[in-house]
Amino acid sequence: MKPTRITKNSLMILLTTLLIAPLAAVHAQPPQNEAPGNGFATASRLDEFLGEPVFVPPQQLWQKRGGWGGILTAQDGTVVAFQSPGSGNCRRSRDGGLTWDPDIEIGPDAKGGNAIVDETKGDILYVNPGAGWLFRSRDHGASWVRESIQVRPDGFGFIPKTEGVSAMQCGITLAFGPHRGRLIMPARIMGPTSSNAVEWRPYHYSTAIYSDDGGAVWQTSHPFPVLGTGEATLAELSDGSILYNSREHMSRGNRFFAWSHDGGDLWINAYRSPDLPDGARGTSYGLMGGMIRLPVGGHDILLYSNVDTDAGMMPGKVGASIVTARERATVWASFDGGRTWPVKRLVNEGPSAYSNLGLGRTGTTSQGKIYLIFEGAPSGPHDAVQVASFNLSWLLNGRDVAEFLGQPR
Repeated sequence: MKPTRITKNSLMILLTTLLIAPLAAVHAQPPQNEAPGNGFATASRLDEFLGEPVFVPPQQLWQKRGGWGGILTAQDGTVVAFQSPGSGNCRRSRDGGLTWDPDIEIGPDAKGGNAIVDETKGDILYVNPGAGWLFRSRDHGASWVRESIQVRPDGFGFIPKTEGVSAMQCGITLAFGPHRGRLIMPARIMGPTSSNAVEWRPYHYSTAIYSDDGGAVWQTSHPFPVLGTGEATLAELSDGSILYNSREHMSRGNRFFAWSHDGGDLWINAYRSPDLPDGARGTSYGLMGGMIRLPVGGHDILLYSNVDTDAGMMPGKVGASIVTARERATVWASFDGGRTWPVKRLVNEGPSAYSNLGLGRTGTTSQGKIYLIFEGAPSGPHDAVQVASFNLSWLLNGRDVAEFLGQPR
């Protein structure tokens, strides 16, 4: 008997079947856990992000592409930005983003990672699952030590490899519900061959990796239930659910969302956002963006970053790349856990590309600050990495936040 030959069409059918099958066993709206969160997720008062409008114009951190490893704030208030994939470097600001110290080398091969604060221990982790390592900092990003990690595959037998966690929003520590303390970050599987070639893009899918032991062992989650996805972000809401937000590069339209109600293992109820663009409108080739929740108790205020332009064009081939109209870096705000996004404001008028977001910490020099790290320069959207900072009052642009707040969640 001749062995069965697996074609791309048969693989697509198999992937689609396995993506959809687990969803039938899950209720559309499972009971939600109302347990109170750890302090770090509710540590700030809303008024810390308000007051007089604050805007610190974009400052260049590096030349050429980068910033994919994200931007975060250590527990002492030090803001740390990561250059990857341009190099294995980071830069720190100890005055809330007004000035930036020189480059610190995380490691000579520390590329392709994504960062996360372990809120339980206070460590910063910089993780690359495909390479099997993380770098750990116990001094708020000043020095780093390499550790080996184990990454367990998903049901297809895959783990995130090439660009597996780069070009993602920084990971988070879960704060609400039975999985409090879990480390989780968005990730991607680039098909069965881990290739970004156009022919394999329909087989890509977003996913997540999570750890319950401080980063030694990571589990790859079930796939995000839309094929052709990759480059993503996630945020935990105060009811313990996790909202996943993903780029897609096979069809024209806005960002895709899905939910997890089990701590980030299974993603269900995928839908397109009616509000949030995925790169320039009019193209099928999406764009990395950021999403983050303000750490304010009683509300689920989310921020999202991407470009805001109608000048997009379709590529000549389905799934192919086209990078026209990468401009106008913008931040949106939701005050109801991502259901609506009634506020947006332009941050950078000119060429702009990949972006993600970070937040300051109460009681430090970063208090009340929102950080946008993005690619962009007057000469082109991929010619530099810049960071701007502002507060919610600036984003509201004269509108009263009470206009958007309903009953506490």
